[in-house]
Amino acid sequence: MERISLSNGAFEGNNNAYLFAGGEDVVLVDTGDWMPATREQLEAEFDDRGVSFSDVDRIFLTHWHQDHTGLAGEIQAESGAEVYAHEADAPLIEGDEETWEAMRDTQETYFEEWGMPEAKQVELRERIVRNDEPIELPSVTPFEDGDTFTVNGTELTAVHTSGHAAGLCLFEFERDGNREILSGDALLPVYTPNVGGADVRVDRPLERYLRALQSIVDADYDRAWPGHRDPIDDPAARAAHIIHHHEERSYRVLDALDRLGPCDTWTVSDDLFGDLESIHILHGPGESYAHLEHLERDGTVVREGTEYRLADGVAEELAALEDERWELEF
Repeated sequence: MERISLSNGAFEGNNNAYLFAGGEDVVLVDTGDWMPATREQLEAEFDDRGVSFSDVDRIFLTHWHQDHTGLAGEIQAESGAEVYAHEADAPLIEGDEETWEAMRDTQETYFEEWGMPEAKQVELRERIVRNDEPIELPSVTPFEDGDTFTVNGTELTAVHTSGHAAGLCLFEFERDGNREILSGDALLPVYTPNVGGADVRVDRPLERYLRALQSIVDADYDRAWPGHRDPIDDPAARAAHIIHHHEERSYRVLDALDRLGPCDTWTVSDDLFGDLESIHILHGPGESYAHLEHLERDGTVVREGTEYRLADGVAEELAALEDERWELEF
């Protein structure tokens, strides 16, 4: 397996595609974005390795986001490769209009529920349209959690890790006695994957993502090959760090409600992240909503219409916790 780094102007850093070409089959995991510059990079990397798009037998996609799937259709058109994705994401990757329309409707509903200002809604819609340009779409073979695929003698096992996307999967495999994963955007080395906004189809997004992270901690893999940037040498430690990050963010959400009083999701997002632009207009309130919804289920927060407030007694608990922190610091 070889990692191929492909340019990406987004904050997550360069995308990774993973090439298995050391045997009878040529297999690619994720493809990078659809942009012409990305295609040129991937073609050049293939050429350096003595293969071409027409040689590709199978493509496995970690999830539906376009920076991971953008070239799947073009490669399939040239090679006839079979394209695989989890059953929850396959319709989006294929461009099923009914599925896309349902997601857009859900987004619009959330824009109102979250209290997103109209001007920000307009800006976000323009950003989404720019990211929705026509591309060659693949036909997709869906798979399920636990399905296993043999790639040149290596077994890849799909592990469903919903949260960031409804069909997000990582792929387990063994190499040189080590247990490794292709983690897609389930585990990244620098940024924490967005939950709540990146895929509004996901029910209880934070709960699901925390469960996925805990499964990575429990599995104690030897290495992770993420969807962006460099390999992760201690996946369990990185997953545990992200769990702690979300614990801290939940505290910040509670602190915001304590200081601001009852307020909507957009107000909490503004307190956490400040002014937002581009796709972050979706991601900021989406992440805030994921935490508010999680805290509501926990009984720590109460929702009344589109506003949230602290449950009875929580303000006192926060004050006691703050006193304890102050004592520890001094």
